[in-house]
Parts: sequence; structure tokens; C-alpha cells
Amino acid sequence: MLKNYIKITFRHLLKNKTYSFLNIFGLAIGLACAGVIFLWVEDEVTYDNAHVKKDQIYRVWENWNYDGDIRTFNSTPAPLAEAMKTEIPGIAQTCRTSEGGTDILFTLGDKKMYASGLYADASFFSIFTFPFIEGNAANPFPQLYSVVITEKTARKFFGGTRNVVGKTITVDNAQPYVVSGVIKDIPENSSIKFEWAAPFEIYFKQNAYLKNWGANSVDTYAELAPNADVSGINAKMQHIIANHNPGAINQAFLFNMNDWRLHGQFSNGKQSGGRIEYVRLFSLIAWIILFIACINFMNLATARSEKRAKEVGVRKVMGAGKNKLITQFICEALFMSALAAVLAVLILLVVLPGFNILVDKHLSIALDKPMHLLWLLGITVVCGVLAGSYPSLYLSSFNPVFVLKGIKSKTGSAVFIRKGLVIVQFNVSIILIICTAVIYQQIQHVKKRNLGLNKDNLISIDAQGTIKQNFAAVKTALLATGVVENVALADHVPLYGGNNTEDIGWEGKPATGSILISQRLVSPEFIQTAGMKIVAGSDFKPVAAANGMDVLITESLEQLMGKGSAVGKTITTPYTTDSIIHSRVAGVVKNYVYGNMYGSPDPVVFYCLPEETNLMYIRMNAGADKETALHKIGAVMQQMNPAYPFTYRFIDDQFNAMFTNETLMQQLSRLFATLAIVISCLGLFGLAAYTAERRTKEIGIRKVLGASVSGITRLLSADFLKLVGIAALIAFPVAWYTMDQWLQKFPYRVSIHYWVFLLAGLAAMLIALLTISFQSIKAALMNPVNSLKAE
Repeated sequence: MLKNYIKITFRHLLKNKTYSFLNIFGLAIGLACAGVIFLWVEDEVTYDNAHVKKDQIYRVWENWNYDGDIRTFNSTPAPLAEAMKTEIPGIAQTCRTSEGGTDILFTLGDKKMYASGLYADASFFSIFTFPFIEGNAANPFPQLYSVVITEKTARKFFGGTRNVVGKTITVDNAQPYVVSGVIKDIPENSSIKFEWAAPFEIYFKQNAYLKNWGANSVDTYAELAPNADVSGINAKMQHIIANHNPGAINQAFLFNMNDWRLHGQFSNGKQSGGRIEYVRLFSLIAWIILFIACINFMNLATARSEKRAKEVGVRKVMGAGKNKLITQFICEALFMSALAAVLAVLILLVVLPGFNILVDKHLSIALDKPMHLLWLLGITVVCGVLAGSYPSLYLSSFNPVFVLKGIKSKTGSAVFIRKGLVIVQFNVSIILIICTAVIYQQIQHVKKRNLGLNKDNLISIDAQGTIKQNFAAVKTALLATGVVENVALADHVPLYGGNNTEDIGWEGKPATGSILISQRLVSPEFIQTAGMKIVAGSDFKPVAAANGMDVLITESLEQLMGKGSAVGKTITTPYTTDSIIHSRVAGVVKNYVYGNMYGSPDPVVFYCLPEETNLMYIRMNAGADKETALHKIGAVMQQMNPAYPFTYRFIDDQFNAMFTNETLMQQLSRLFATLAIVISCLGLFGLAAYTAERRTKEIGIRKVLGASVSGITRLLSADFLKLVGIAALIAFPVAWYTMDQWLQKFPYRVSIHYWVFLLAGLAAMLIALLTISFQSIKAALMNPVNSLKAE
């Protein structure tokens, strides 16, 4: 019986090649789209799965209450880890790491290489799963100056991963470190990534301020004992910092590893989403596109019903029951779905490299994985059954008496459903076009925002070696190149959050309540180099004022300090628990945007402390060729700081990186919109061909009566364009509501303009017209003599 079904299916496919191709290709595109999203979603939802203790691992975050405005940060005091382990039952072990990735220079003979890593407690390797190839996770740091490296780092340093333990490499051209372990390369979908790890004690020695409970400058992790009461532990965590630092406004809490990747967004101290929103959104869109592909199948199958009516009639007369016919048509749909799945895999092989570049991942089909193979088989069956369900029920319901007598069955319901499905297809396409346009506008709106600083032609260099000590000479040499406008030192990237505190005071500051103020440590040239503007008072002088340290503040802080100009007023900054620094406000800087590009920035205080900086900023001349300028700058740096390779970062690249999620959403929306349009047009093309075929005699008669080619083309196109118009009218309010809700997340946002909807609707109409026109013009150009020949 299966053999008969296959024969019949093949015969049908060969007899209707055009329609079969449109069906298979449309389904293949839908399956490929769903496959790509499945791989992306799989990568997202399996983040950190390599860690065996994932369910028991927590990161410590803190809620800070600034006069009812609760902010959530993941920086913690260094003493917190030990206090948690000794004071709170249920915590098995804790560890600390330095914040973010630290780039340091490793030297091995003539090799000089930068690598990014972290300083960590020894317990780091027993909490997290980083399998050792060489060395021992129980004793990763047998001595103070030891380092654990990854396979990739070992190959980069030593050319291999074996017999590496015990070898020595020099850090920052000063301190020899002994390699104490080699671990397997860390999976890409891991929240914690590093090329090297060294003992936390080194970091602690280098930064004496870390012993202070008020210094929130490290990452703290905890492993809970099995069956530990998380809510009970969190209740104790709320007070642990205040117990050691009376008056503290920050409360610690545990944040489980399962939520780090997808649920890491907080609002007013509570979880408020994260990347899970993108996972849900794109999963939904993938299913919708797959459904659109199935709609194509239904439309074309029911449209061709008259061609198969006699076949159904004969088979019923010969004894075939309705269930048997349904089974046959479902089998045909499953067979075509299987062919589409094979084609989808081929499409995936072609497009996946490009998609990986788009989403910055290394996804692979990996059909050797049972889950991937099961998913492919499952979705193929679902598509086959879904696409073939309505056509099989519709075709199997034909009355054999009417069919064999040549009496046309009523097809009103089928026509109505076909039109409805076309509307659904273009409705989705138009919504995606509008969403793509609005997302693009929002990104460009923020990127073109007046930041209050000039990010163009500005690069940063790590102030390593003798750069700070010889800064005056380095600056003079750089300016002498003719391609550099200015040079300065700073402790943080201007666009990022940096250090902040609530302890800065001034005369008249309310005794109650807390205000978050950011701090920047800079050299006197920084304001001019960064392209910021002084709106009152003066910039830093090369030599500190005799009556104390001068500072600069932003306009927002001046407003907080009361009426009148803040120039000349005094602010106080705690230096230690026993001493306070009194500083005079020398000038006011125009507000600039940093941290959250969509919101209003916090107030900032600039301190002239070049010796405390770690970055050097170089502003290149606006008219200079970048490649030439970088070559000249690199030559100077090699001459002035020869022990360190010249590496740099463009500030505008760092700015663009702050819109990764939004850019990804815009690019994927554009991709999905294109796919939805292509699939919809495939169906429309087939329906137009079928319509032209059905109306062949009508077209012949009209041409004999004097109808023009353009008139016949308009006649055949009008019905389809009406459907697209109806789809647009339905899509407009849905798209507006969707984008309005999305934009509400951004304090600084673009308005939704009416012309976006008009352009999207016109674009859909034009695409549909181009799709239909080929078949319409072809039919209109036919010789009416041939059209009017009797059957």
C-alpha cells in the first residue's frame, strides 16, 4: 500500500512540477528558518550547562536604595565571601574574582602576547566545572605567583597543551608566573570566560582598598549545600553588609546561575526580563514563518482541486473511502515535507556561516546529535500534517456523481479560505516590515543623540609600563606626529558606568537620602580630549591649586547643589574611615551621556589624579587618514614604551557594541521579514498562475472584444491587490501596538511616524504586483485563437 502511495505521489509531483516546486521550496525556506532559530535558541537556553553544579551556583548581586530608586549591581565587597561562608548556614563554599576581563601582557622569550583573564580564589575551580587537562582542580594555585591557562592559551604560548605545567612565563615584563594547570577550552555559551586565572591574593595585594566593606569592586559567587533554603539564606543576606558596614544602603541577594543569561535584567530591584524576551519573540516569529509556508501548501493544493476532481471521483467509484483518500493526501503532504526537509538542510549548510557572523556564534547543524535529528523529523511530520490537513479533507469530500457528470462543486468556502490565508501571509509580512523600520529608526535615533562628548577619531590605549611616568614626553611625541590633536589619561571608558558613590557631600545636602554620583580620575587634558564642554568656571590647570584639590562636576550635580553657580563651592569625599578630602569646584561640564544610552546620566565628579589612571586617550585629527595616523601613533608608542605591543580600541566601536541586542533584533527582523515576503510571494505566484489558467477562455474573449494587455493585467491583478490592501489595514494597528509597547522600555525613544505604515503597505503592494504581473502579462499576451479552442 505504501508503494502505491509513493507511486501516486511521484506521478502527481511530475505532472504538476511548478506547483510542486513552489510547495517544496516554500516549506524548505520555512523549515530552514525554524532550524536556524532552533539552533540559536538551543544555544541560549543551554548557557552554562557545562557546569555540573549549575543549580547550586549563585552570584551575589546588590540592590542599592537611592531615595526609593532601587538600582541593581553585581559588584560586591571583597570581605563578603568569607563572611557569607562563616555566618550563613547552607552556603557550602564561596569564591571571589576580579571584575570583568583583565588584559595583561605575557612574555615567553621573544613572544609578547596579551591575554584576558581574571584573579580568583582557589575554590573557583571546585565551584565551577572547568576540566583540567594538566594540574589539579583541588589545588589550582600551589604557590602565589601561579597561573591556570586554557588549551587555546597554552597553544598560543607554548605551541601545545601537554607538559606545560611547571613552565614559567613573565607577566607585565616584571613578575614570573609558573603555569600550574591547563584546562579545556571554555564553551562559547558560558557566562564566565577567561584565557588565564591567577590567585586572588595577587589582586588583593595590588588593591589595598579592597579590604574596605564599602569598596564594591569584586564578583562574589556561592555554592549552596544540597536542599539549602534559598529564601532563608536571602533573608540573612539582606543584612550582612549593614552588619559589617553600618549605614550601608546596599542589600545583597543570591542570583541563580540558571537565570544569568536569560533573566538578568532588573528594574526597581526586581527581575524584569532579559534575553528571554528575544528568545520568545524570535521563536514565535519562526513558527509564524513556518505556518506561512504551510499556508502556501494549503492554498495551492485547494486551488488545484478541480484538476484532481476527476481522480477523486474515479477513486471513489472504484471503492476508495474518504479515510483512504485522506490518508493518501496526507502521505503526499508528508512526502513533500520530507523533500522540503532535505532541501532545508542544504539551505542551512549554505546560510549558517553567514548567520553565525550575524549573531556572533558558532552554531552547527550537528545531525549526529539525537535531539537535532528528532527535532528535524518531528517538525517535518508536523509541517506535513498541518499543510496537508485541510487539502486532504477538502479533496476527499468531493461528490463523485457531480464530478463525473462535469458538474462543478461549490468552491465558495475554499475560495474564502484561500483569500483569508493570503491575507494572513501578507499581514505578517507587513507587520515585520514595519517592526524592522521602527527598530532601525530607534537605533539610529539613539546613535545620533547628542552625547555631550565626541566619540569619533578617539582611541584608547592601556596605560601600561612607563606611560604614566613619562606622560609629558609621550604626549609631546604624539602631538609632534601631526596626526594627533590631544592626549589625556583616565581611569574609565567615558561611555561606561565606572566608579560611583553616594558618599560625596556638600553644604546644604539633605541629611537623609542617598544620591548616586559617578567619579572619574583624569589628567588635566581629559575634558578637551574627550570633546566635552566647560559651561561655567574653568578646566583643570596643569598644577593643582594651592588651597586644595580642584574638581569639575557636571550640570546635573550643580543643580543638586542648590541655586546659583557651583563654581567655588566645596564638595567632600571620604578618603579613609578617618579622613575626608575637601575639594573646590573649579568648573562645570556640560552633561554627557554614559552607561545607559537611553536614559539620563547620573551626576559626575572629575578628579585630577593622573597617577591613579589606567587608560590613555588619543584624539586623532579629524582630517587625518586613520591607517596612516595609527601607523604613526604605533611607531611613537613602540619607541616610548617598547616593552609593550601597541594595541588600541576605537571609542565609536565601543559605542556601537552597546547596541548589540537592539542591532541583533533589527537584523533578525529584517531577515524574517524578507523570508516571510519570499514565501508569501511563492504562494501568490502559484495562485496567480492558477487564476490565469482558469480564466484562459475569458481572457481570449476579452481580447477578441478589444481588451488591451494592460487592461487584462489590471483585471487579473486587482483581486490579489485587494487582499494585500486588506492585510495592510489589519497589520497597521497590530504593528503600531507591538512597537509602541517595545518602545516604552526606552526613556529616550523615537516617535512612530505614519509614513512608515504607508511605505510598508506600498512596498507590500508593489512586491505583490511584481509577483502577479509576470503571470498576468503572460496570460494577457496569449493568442486568443488558442485560448478559445474547444477542449
